[in-house]
Amino acid sequence: MKKAGRFENKVAFVTGVAGEHGMGFAVAKALAEEGASLGIVDVSERVHDRAKDLSAMGYEVMSFAADLTVRKDVEQIAEKMIKAYGRVDVLANVAGMAFFGRDEIFKDVVDLTEEEWDFSININLKSTFNCIKAFLPHMIKNQYGRIVNVSSVTGPLVANPGESPYCAAKAAILGLTRALALEVGKKGILVNAVAPGWIKTGASTEGEIAGGANTALGRPGTPDEVAKLIRFLASDEASYITGQLIVIDGGNIIQEYKGPSELYY
Repeated sequence: MKKAGRFENKVAFVTGVAGEHGMGFAVAKALAEEGASLGIVDVSERVHDRAKDLSAMGYEVMSFAADLTVRKDVEQIAEKMIKAYGRVDVLANVAGMAFFGRDEIFKDVVDLTEEEWDFSININLKSTFNCIKAFLPHMIKNQYGRIVNVSSVTGPLVANPGESPYCAAKAAILGLTRALALEVGKKGILVNAVAPGWIKTGASTEGEIAGGANTALGRPGTPDEVAKLIRFLASDEASYITGQLIVIDGGNIIQEYKGPSELYY
């Protein structure tokens, strides 16, 4: 049930909230359980099922099914949120990776088509930019805001072959985060990014689970663990943190050897 907490009387908007076991849903729950009224969005109609789940828990929520790469659709959603609540205090840009029903693109650069490049850049980077553009003017008007962008360790810190568009987009999200943090810091708005490593969601592959098993902690992370970090960065407890990339990967990024532990450590 909704209770008094760090987000009492605050309004949060979370993107990428379709999967029952995904990071977006976990973030929405984490913010709501400390008092936030919610707006949630996803390209999948399943976002409305998640809204029903949240409502059943006693949380106040509005849900929208929309393609975040379409600017006018995002602007219309922002207008509806502002009309309903008067403001949006927290924006958590979680959406990315791939649409439901379409596999992530794994191709070497030499084999990529322009359409495939644009698709990955758009769903990971443009969607984040569109949401910021839609909600930022209202935050500036209120002289208050918390924006948390989900980047990744993949792109800003490490890379995988065949994932160049994803790596480029996630690295660009960090660049956007830092530039925006400098632009709006004196306007009462903090902008940070989180960099998840191997996180076990409903969409995790066998290889991703194996990657998590070979982290320093010996397991993949959970959506709830990522959600708690985002909740902290969105709270007033993080009032002197901006423009940062916070890694949450079970220590994977610090180890040189990432193979089976029995063969080394």
